[in-house]
Amino acid sequence: MDVEIVRSPERPYFNDASYDSYLEKGKQHQVVQEEISILSHEKFSRRELERGMSSRQIQLIAIGGCIGTGMFIGSGVTLSAEGPGALLIGYIVMSLILFFVMNILGEMTTFLPIPGNGPQSFVSNYVDESLGFAIGYNYWYAFVILVATEVTAAGIIVEYWITSINVALWISIFLVIILVLNMSPVRFYGESEFWFASIKIILLVGLFILGIVLFFGGGPNHDRLGFRYWKHGNAFKEHLVGGSTGRFLGVWSAVIKAGFAFICSPESVSIAAAESAKPRKNIPKACDRFKYRLGFFYICATLIMGVICNSNDKRLLGAAENASGSPFVIGIQNAGIHVLNHIINAAILTSAVSSGNSFFYSASRTLYAMAVKGQAPKCFANVNRYGVPYNSVLISWGIACISYLNCSDSSAKVFNWFTNICTISGFISWMAICLAYIRWNKAIKYHGLTDRVTYRTIFQPYATYFILFFVAIITLTNGYAVFFDFNASDFIAAYISLPIVFCLYAGHKLFLYVSGKGLTFRKQLKDIDLTTGLLQIEIEDEQSAIPVPKNIFEKIWFWIA
Repeated sequence: MDVEIVRSPERPYFNDASYDSYLEKGKQHQVVQEEISILSHEKFSRRELERGMSSRQIQLIAIGGCIGTGMFIGSGVTLSAEGPGALLIGYIVMSLILFFVMNILGEMTTFLPIPGNGPQSFVSNYVDESLGFAIGYNYWYAFVILVATEVTAAGIIVEYWITSINVALWISIFLVIILVLNMSPVRFYGESEFWFASIKIILLVGLFILGIVLFFGGGPNHDRLGFRYWKHGNAFKEHLVGGSTGRFLGVWSAVIKAGFAFICSPESVSIAAAESAKPRKNIPKACDRFKYRLGFFYICATLIMGVICNSNDKRLLGAAENASGSPFVIGIQNAGIHVLNHIINAAILTSAVSSGNSFFYSASRTLYAMAVKGQAPKCFANVNRYGVPYNSVLISWGIACISYLNCSDSSAKVFNWFTNICTISGFISWMAICLAYIRWNKAIKYHGLTDRVTYRTIFQPYATYFILFFVAIITLTNGYAVFFDFNASDFIAAYISLPIVFCLYAGHKLFLYVSGKGLTFRKQLKDIDLTTGLLQIEIEDEQSAIPVPKNIFEKIWFWIA
């Protein structure tokens, strides 16, 4: 029988040798008949996402999305309320959590990096379809709210220079910029994010150097700061109550607030896998560098904040309503350095737009993945000739316009309200990812695929159980402070995501039951599909050669790219 080999975004051309190898692998794993049937008869008429992003773009997108206004501006709230020591510990703890969440996502994504796969798909495929449905929409609105948060923060930053113009104008400008970038081919989006993120990294390196100089008294006023602002009980401030309990609550609040800076960031690597070249080589590289670079940047940045900025300064966000609340800007002004505060603010402005852009990309791709799986209207799976899911982009952009709520209230209040909502949504999603990894790891062993897992990380699966337990505690105590002085709006912001996710889960479960599909709460290991598309990925991986650096300059470039 003549076999017609068709080209599609999911299946490459095969020469005789590679196709024979493909058939042999299929026989070994007893799935060849299904694969041949698909390869021989399936005509892919629907456009797919374009694999247009390189390794360097994915790495910088991940870093760029994570380093946003949560650190540059939002950290001022934590520094003011809890002190520099608590701030530093909070970011160290969250860096450790993110390390393992990235490991979890990295293993599952690298194993099967196909279009439509991602955090939400892992929950649907490995745990339960209804839970995946709930987590998918939880991810989607969390990403959209994060876009609104970053756009709101961008408006706050512009008001550092201009206060006579209504913030709605700046919000509109930033929303249009984000829409244009996300309607462009993914390679252009990836390139823009690469350069945006590069600005952030250059900014942070410059701030580190500045912090060291000011620490030793090298500023214009020659005032040697050292750890001056850590003394006299200011390192760990009492929070809500006095004494040791108050200082402990301060540290715990710092851990919770630090979550906003990290939340939904490791997912960006997993989501971008569907549009990356050589995913089995590029995704592990991006995961590893993301974990270590991010931990370094965040821990060093929070240490510098505590050195150059007094936690008792009234200009920190919470007392101020514009970008003067950034600890970095305050520290520069206190040191008597002119002009540099404006340069830093301009860089922070690009940071806000970049983070909003990255989260917007993740929002549209999450909705696309759900549409592909039939968990959202099919129109959201439509892709134009540039590989852009335009309907998913447009609806996400429309919802992101909730950022205009900022126009009717103070910037700081809206910023903090958005922060609380998306932080708890991110924590819930991380717990679901942990459950997905536990089931995936068991299914890998059940189906005898252990030797085909190409990316393994340390302390697994034990680290996953620990992260699941620890994040659950953070989630339940996220809004504990509201019970000391009850405020209905703060309580709703802190916990509203929990009933939303439960209602989505219960509603989908009820729909399946009414549709006659039965009532199950967990997929059986034998029903977890880990092989569809696996052979194609393995062949692509074998055929993609790894270039060998010839000199020191190529070694440096390969490390970056």
